[in-house]
Amino acid sequence: MGERDDPGTIGRRVQRLRTERGLTQRQLAEPVYTPAYISTLESGRVRPSDDALRHLAERLGVAFDELASGHSARLVTELRLRLTEAQRTLAVGEAEAAAEQYAGLLGEAETHDLAAEQAAALLGLGECALETGELPAGRRYFERAEACLAGAPLPARVPALRGRAVAHYLAGELRYAVYLLESTLDELNRGGLHDPDALLLLYASAIGPYMDMGAHARAAQAAEFALALAPQSGDPALVARMHRSVARTLVAEGRLAEADASLAKAAELYRGLQLRTELANCHWMRGYVYAQDGRLERAEEELRRALGMLSDKRAALYSSQVAVELADVLHRRGRSDEAAALLHDVLGHLSPERGAVHSAAAHRLLGIIAEDARRTEDAEEHYVRALSLLERAGAAGDLADLCRLLGDLLRRTGRVEAALDAYRTGLGHRTAPGTTTLGPAPAQPPL
Repeated sequence: MGERDDPGTIGRRVQRLRTERGLTQRQLAEPVYTPAYISTLESGRVRPSDDALRHLAERLGVAFDELASGHSARLVTELRLRLTEAQRTLAVGEAEAAAEQYAGLLGEAETHDLAAEQAAALLGLGECALETGELPAGRRYFERAEACLAGAPLPARVPALRGRAVAHYLAGELRYAVYLLESTLDELNRGGLHDPDALLLLYASAIGPYMDMGAHARAAQAAEFALALAPQSGDPALVARMHRSVARTLVAEGRLAEADASLAKAAELYRGLQLRTELANCHWMRGYVYAQDGRLERAEEELRRALGMLSDKRAALYSSQVAVELADVLHRRGRSDEAAALLHDVLGHLSPERGAVHSAAAHRLLGIIAEDARRTEDAEEHYVRALSLLERAGAAGDLADLCRLLGDLLRRTGRVEAALDAYRTGLGHRTAPGTTTLGPAPAQPPL
């Protein structure tokens, strides 16, 4: 038996349809049931059986599902097909067009009180908002999707919870993003809700915040669990995302060839699925891997390809983040003026609430470029701005290095006490409780 309304709602629906068709209770009931039964049913005092509903549906000329739930099975199927079309529009990078499709579908789902379809449309709108950099709007869409699914099992709510966590992460709220992901993982694993897709989505999403917070051991553990869960997943796009996330932990461990191989697997899957934005993110990550390996020409090629693909599709926030990585490669290739121009342009699109970690990276690099040009005051200003952004975000992974740069600058200009303060700050962030240890780890999946 599928979804069904309460007896009172069904009774009122039967009465309305009977009246619209000009039937008496006797005409509706015969030959199988009595007028008294129809009267009791219409008053909501009896829960009709499936057989009774089939009889009434046939007499009233409606589908069984429509009588039982008020939803036309045909309507639901049509809405789900259109949701798939909207998902495909977003997958090829047309976020604005996809948002229009999802908004229309949300309105229809709300009109017909279809909770699951409302949630799917809201999730789609949230993903569109992440891609275009509208983080507060994205967060609100994910919260509404979660509310629509309030009565559903936790695995069904995981995509909405993960969306909220990513929105907070991109806004620079690393610690809260990790809290959302870890508390959900803990509830799933302790409750024995072993849903491979839900767990894989959460572990892959946790790697980025862990790395930015300096929690490398926790990131490596998440990557290990994700790799173990991947063979159980039936979602190739999710497996590809996992490979892309895991590559970051491999880079941190110096396993660059393995990271490149992991990204090659992800790119192959994305090409097959025609997921253009995700493929662009793969090129972005491969550029980062090549930059870490000192292969700067190849890194520039990959990053420019990623930037071109994302800019074409108006993925504003991701484009800005790639541009920061590209500027670093250009600076290392001796093209500092070009790098600085790119960074100044990027800072117009980033803010403390929107890409805080990459905004800090832009100021850090501008500080290095200014210091190379002997513009000490400019360099110090950029370092201090970067420090403020990273402290607010809790990105301990980069804070210690930035404090070293600032301390070295202050020491060279004769401000030894100020330099010592900067060094102490860096050491404090490196050993502060919660930066490399986030409290007890979530319960482990039963692998």
